[in-house]
Amino acid sequence: MGQLSFEEDCLVRELDSRYYGFLDLSKSKNSEIKSLVQQTVANFQNYIANGQAHEMKNALDNKNVIQKYDPSNVVVEHMENTSSQNDEDTKILDKETNEKNFICDEKPQDEQYVNALCKLGHLHLLLGEYSEALSAYQKYLRFRENNYWTNHAFIYGIGVAYFKLRCFKWAIKSFQELLYLSPNFTCANEVHLRLGLMLKHCGEFHIALKHLQLSLLYTYPSTFSELQVKFQIAHLYEVQNKHKAAKDGYEFLLNEKNISLELKADVYRQLGWMYHCVECLGEKKEREANALNFLQKSIEAEPKSGQSLYLLGRCYAGINKVHDAFLAYRNSVEKSEGNADTWCSIGVLYQQQNQPTDALQAYICAVQLDKDHKAAWTNLGILYESCGQLRDAYACYLNATKQISFQKSSLLRRKQAIRMKKDTIGLSKGLSQRITFLEGQLSQAPLPSITSKRRTLCSIEEAWNLPISLEMNSRQQQTAQMLPRQNTKQSPIQGPPPPYPHSQLSQSPIPAKRIKEDGSGQPDLMQNNIQTSSQHQNLINISETLSQRNFNTMPESNKISEQSVLDTFDDISNDIYKHNETIKLERLSQDALSNNLNEDSRHNKYNGGSTSDLSTTFKIQMDSKQLMAAVKLLPIDEPPVHCTILQVNAPPPSPPDCPPQKLTRDQLLPPTPSVHLENKKNAFSPQLQEFCLKHPIAVVRGLAGALKLDLGLFSTKTLVEANPDHSVEVRTQVHQSPDENWDTSQGKRVWACISHRSHTTIAKYAQYQASSFQDSLKLILPQDESDKGFPGSQAMSDSDSKDSVSNSNIVLKRKKHKINSKMLRFGTNVDLSDERKWKPQLTELQKLPAFARVISAANMLSHVGHVILGMNTVQLYMKVPGSRTPGHQENNNFCSININIGPGDCEWFAVPDAYWGGVHNLCEKNNISYLHGSWWPVLEDLYKENIPVYRFIQKPGDLVWVNAGCVHWVQSVGWCNNIAWNVGPLTARQYSLAIERYEWNKVQAFKSIVPMVHLSWNLARNIKVSDTKLFELIKMCLLQTLKNVLHIQEYVKSKGVEIRFNGRGKNEASHYCGQCEVEVFNVLFIKEQEKRHVVHCLSCALKLSPSLQGIVCLEEYRLSELQRVYDSFTLHRTQGLAYTQ
Repeated sequence: MGQLSFEEDCLVRELDSRYYGFLDLSKSKNSEIKSLVQQTVANFQNYIANGQAHEMKNALDNKNVIQKYDPSNVVVEHMENTSSQNDEDTKILDKETNEKNFICDEKPQDEQYVNALCKLGHLHLLLGEYSEALSAYQKYLRFRENNYWTNHAFIYGIGVAYFKLRCFKWAIKSFQELLYLSPNFTCANEVHLRLGLMLKHCGEFHIALKHLQLSLLYTYPSTFSELQVKFQIAHLYEVQNKHKAAKDGYEFLLNEKNISLELKADVYRQLGWMYHCVECLGEKKEREANALNFLQKSIEAEPKSGQSLYLLGRCYAGINKVHDAFLAYRNSVEKSEGNADTWCSIGVLYQQQNQPTDALQAYICAVQLDKDHKAAWTNLGILYESCGQLRDAYACYLNATKQISFQKSSLLRRKQAIRMKKDTIGLSKGLSQRITFLEGQLSQAPLPSITSKRRTLCSIEEAWNLPISLEMNSRQQQTAQMLPRQNTKQSPIQGPPPPYPHSQLSQSPIPAKRIKEDGSGQPDLMQNNIQTSSQHQNLINISETLSQRNFNTMPESNKISEQSVLDTFDDISNDIYKHNETIKLERLSQDALSNNLNEDSRHNKYNGGSTSDLSTTFKIQMDSKQLMAAVKLLPIDEPPVHCTILQVNAPPPSPPDCPPQKLTRDQLLPPTPSVHLENKKNAFSPQLQEFCLKHPIAVVRGLAGALKLDLGLFSTKTLVEANPDHSVEVRTQVHQSPDENWDTSQGKRVWACISHRSHTTIAKYAQYQASSFQDSLKLILPQDESDKGFPGSQAMSDSDSKDSVSNSNIVLKRKKHKINSKMLRFGTNVDLSDERKWKPQLTELQKLPAFARVISAANMLSHVGHVILGMNTVQLYMKVPGSRTPGHQENNNFCSININIGPGDCEWFAVPDAYWGGVHNLCEKNNISYLHGSWWPVLEDLYKENIPVYRFIQKPGDLVWVNAGCVHWVQSVGWCNNIAWNVGPLTARQYSLAIERYEWNKVQAFKSIVPMVHLSWNLARNIKVSDTKLFELIKMCLLQTLKNVLHIQEYVKSKGVEIRFNGRGKNEASHYCGQCEVEVFNVLFIKEQEKRHVVHCLSCALKLSPSLQGIVCLEEYRLSELQRVYDSFTLHRTQGLAYTQ
């Protein structure tokens, strides 16, 4: 390739990941730019290869080469034989590790070499070569591990590459870091949209909705329309079973004048399927008519939609219009032949019409398209069993359970394999019964002989090799060869023409071949998930079906309609919207050009710039005047960069690695630190506080007796007498033993902990608590009322609760009444903050030593200046045996106090804070959100990961001290009440862990209910600090926030916006942004014409109005006051006030 001209170099130099989706290089009008990009890629590859060859030679000389680095297959390899999201992410990580072994000693010769890697990633991304882009980005990352976060275009690019390759765990991490570092990044709206789509796919619906709504606020250019995002929001409501909100959202879209035909077809399809499935939308006859009407309108809007035709066939089949159903299915197959659901439904119709041979053909088509299609395998087994071919039926049922592959092994070996895995993997109840039954029948059956009765159907091995199946395999291979390499795994596979009623199929003379379950290609990750989630409901009661001949096992859940949403999903992710086809590429000015690639590391305008200069400019030794002078030198043409209260130039916070030391079995089960108090003197000794602060968790036994606490004030009887109508939050849970957490529908241990929320009163819960005690755990409410809560209770939506947020959470909710587990109700979060109602109880707690009191000068949380319910106030918990507080760390990692009132015991589990990163990783592995989810760890999983667990019993009168950052979960053994609150000892460790969690919460879009900035300024006003480390941490927070306040005010003034002084009221709560929920300190932004004033941060205010026109800027503190506090906060040289750790 030749060298680029000056102008061509200018053009290519400007390109980076921010142009992804806006510059379509597949368009003919962009062919010249594409040619330039390809030429540049070739030049870069030669340049990098030369440098890499030199490094490889050195490595070979030193015998350090592990394997040859091939940038073209970093991700291709990992996508070939994986079937789950976790496997994909893990294999990428393994590949990275292997490559690190090879290039561990690789040193860049200059900045040009490293920047070439990043630029190469950008260009591959624009060409749609995602595997190659990811390879280049990952190699660049290894050279920039210590400052990659200053290159925002790189973070966006690697996030998009992960997203396109369906590595959602890593894409989410990249995008979250990007929004944390640069909320006003040029493509922030694209980031929010992709985060919303991925989190919806992962089942984290609440946070997905937040990101989708935030994506609508931006005025930046976009590759998606506002209506398309609103469609995704409506679908999000639909998959949560919030059908009214979904219906309203879809109908709103239909009323829009500028809705496209494609989107209109999607909306009609969703509405039609909802009317078919959801009983609350009206009478069945009326619903079916609406369903048919909407689906036909969808087909009119998009005649090529195979999915709408398939759903139309389902509706016709539901009202017994068999001929119309066949016609719809036939048309669907002609439009999109690779849909396994369509073939399964065709098989169902044939089976209902007593055409077993044709049904067999259809089911074989389904399972060849999707080898994990449970409904098709189950129906095929039913078909074989109804024809008396028990061995084939047994094989199909095994495939439906995904237990073993069809390998050439004896029946005995298959029986042993299924028995070995039943306990750990589990089976559907009906399938398990049929498999057990068939095992017994086949073990007694004679071997087949030549004189045996002729079979009604050909065997499954023969059916797999029938001409129609061979044609399918051939067409699959042809299709795969025609598609681009990186898209092969995601494209629909073509199948054979549909069989029609009464068609005769010839038998194949080809020898039988065993079915392999692994398949020839990795299906699209989104497609695979949706079929699996919908098919979970497809498994019917086998024995019931055989007697009733009801073969329609296709899903009646609205989740089948997610297939239609994939079209919109792919449209958005592929960025093919017409209104953005032409985008002008702005060229850099001649003065900004240089002859090397160092320019790519200085995208100040878009990337937020490098913060390396801050470490020399801003230091805690500066006084306020020096700080103000330094701020005036900062640019104000762009919004201030992200404000962190951690150290200057710190990387984005992330979960830490576990300590490397390998623990013995005894060390994995450490004894719990405990102390027994004999008298009041022991309780007030300084040694008790030192003992508690020294350990991750500690039990103080005999506290109530030593201090003569009247625990009866917190008994259920006293509470009812004092305030019977006081509100109680109720969690409905499954009763299980403390060290186990089973999903009984699957018969295996899981991390997801079912815990749904409702409300009642103290009096009503007391009645339930007493009755459960008297009836020995027999619940007072009948099983069919378990969803209704207590009589007169307030119904709360599931979105308000910390339910399990895995892909299976909706399935769990639906199945909970089909299992035999007992359900219980746990009364939690009873607020005891009102001194007028609970004066005797709160007065009694003043007997506690100062470090454990709710309010104390040595308690950070007493300096917040306003109430934070449950943290600097008391909360009560009312329990029956089995009540669970799922795994968690306390809010912002503050310490907590918990006293058992009795009369029963509680069992505690705890993990030291140093290992919380390991627990976080296990939550991710189990598809549970660490912060948003409800989880109960499987102990063996923790031990395998070298994570120690404290386990102990808390008896009545015992106080449990949970130190900062300790992960813990609790289950009641008997009937008891507990009281709890948080404390913040004035130690550097406590403050450090609190601000680290405060910043990590921002990355995770999780609201920190402790306003750490507001608290830090109050601490600076109220206390003198003698601990050097604590002083430096607080002073750094003051420095960073004062710098940010000054910079924001300078920026706002440059926009011509007046800053009005607003002040603060007494005990006024801290302010949080109404959009992104981050704490807003001192400078508040409010829309001028808004009736209900909602506070916004600067970032969200700029989304509403980039020029800040129509935005009011308010100031809470005078700058002179903040300067005075900042300058007055100095290190106190005398010993005493603060405990030093």
